[in-house]
Amino acid sequence: MTITLLYFAAVRELVGRDEERVTLPPDVGSIAELAAFLERRHAALAGRLASVRFARNETFATRDEALAEGDVVALIPPVAGG
Repeated sequence: MTITLLYFAAVRELVGRDEERVTLPPDVGSIAELAAFLERRHAALAGRLASVRFARNETFATRDEALAEGDVVALIPPVAGG
């Protein structure tokens, strides 16, 4: 399955890009499995995705939510403001 990943804020800085298309291995079928896959794919993300929100097709997703072909998944880190 191929999906599009959108990276925002600190995640974008760690990955070095704002978007990429990825063909997932067969064992990656949920948001939680995607998070683990991305931590292996991008060493800078290792141990940093626990507080990141994932949105699937513009709706916040739970970690157990299934992925589907063509999904657009955004990684949105916490934002601090004043």
